[in-house]
Order: sequence, then C-alpha cells, then structure tokens
Amino acid sequence: MILYPPRSPLNEQRILGVMPDYQTVRETSQSVPPLTPQQKWLLAEKETVDPFNIASALMTAGFSQAGNQTPKYGEGDRAYGKRVGAALADLGTQNFFSAGVMANLLHQDPRYFRKGPQARIVTRVAYSVSRVVVARQDSGASAFNASNIVGMALGIAASNAYYPAASIRGRVMLSRVDTSLFGDVVGNLMSEFWPDLQQKFFRRKIK
Repeated sequence: MILYPPRSPLNEQRILGVMPDYQTVRETSQSVPPLTPQQKWLLAEKETVDPFNIASALMTAGFSQAGNQTPKYGEGDRAYGKRVGAALADLGTQNFFSAGVMANLLHQDPRYFRKGPQARIVTRVAYSVSRVVVARQDSGASAFNASNIVGMALGIAASNAYYPAASIRGRVMLSRVDTSLFGDVVGNLMSEFWPDLQQKFFRRKIK
C-alpha cells in the first residue's frame, strides 16, 4: 500500500503566474478546516522565503537607496546592503508575528477566505477591505483581526532594533503602518478577483 503525504491546505497557485498566493482559500463553498499550528508556521515560512517576495524586498531596498529614503542608512554599497537586510527583516518579522505567533496565540486563521463571483462586485470589494480588520477564528466565527494588526505593529516595533535613529520616529512609524495596511487591501483585492480574470482571459480551470 502506497501512502501519499496529505495535501497542503496552502494555495500554491500564483497571481499573474509569479506572485505567491499561499494565504488565499479560493474555494469556500464547502467547509474549510482551520490550519494547524504547524501549518500556520509553514505559511509564515513560505511567505518569507518565497523568491518573489525576496525579489520585492531587494527592489524596495533599491528604491529606498535611490532617494535615500527610510530606512536612512545613507549612500553606497554598504548602505544598500543594510537596506536589503532591513527589508528582508521587515518581511520576516511581520510574517513571524502575524501568521505564526499571534495567529496561534489568538486561534485565528491567517488566510484570506475568498467570497467568490456569486456575490456582487461592490460586496466583494467591501468584503476584501474589511478582511484587514476582520479575521476568521479557528472555530469559524468572525473576530477582530488582531493577529494581523498586532502582528504588523510588533513587526514594525521590532525594526527599531536595526533601523537607524533617523528612521525611528512617530511619523515614520505611522507611515509604515499606512503602507502595510494599503498593501493588505491591495493583496486581498488581488486574491479575490484574480481567479475571475484568470478564468476569463487565460481560460485556466480554477481549482
């Protein structure tokens, strides 16, 4: 008898063929079991080490270097190396705290549960935006998305350990919160609507 490993509950399909979409549950018409603690840590790990996300961190560091933007490490190759390290640390710490630590402590599911084309577009847009602050508990109930919000805040606070003093200011920290929240909204909208676009324009079967 051949034993096959259990199928991963994480979505392995990619938006536009390149962007990871591990956190999205695309088919929610049937009951979806919650992630185990190990699977939540796996999600945090996959989001952190995915080549696309690493490449995005390198590009972010490049933009920061070009304009000597936050974090203000200065100019030159050494400064760029510090910016790359900071960008990768930002990515890793927020995933660590949100999908790993807080999701397990608070028994919340860090995934995005897609509403799907059976709902109106306006309803789906509103739903996508709301998921930034509303999460699904492991029990299936809805609750304040503390794992995301608190995890994001902890990740930003942790950056004080490696950001230069010029970048550890209230206004800068608030700007990073705004950027993170905006990124969450854009990510949710892409997770919600990309399967529709993929099916319509690329004629791929959505599983």
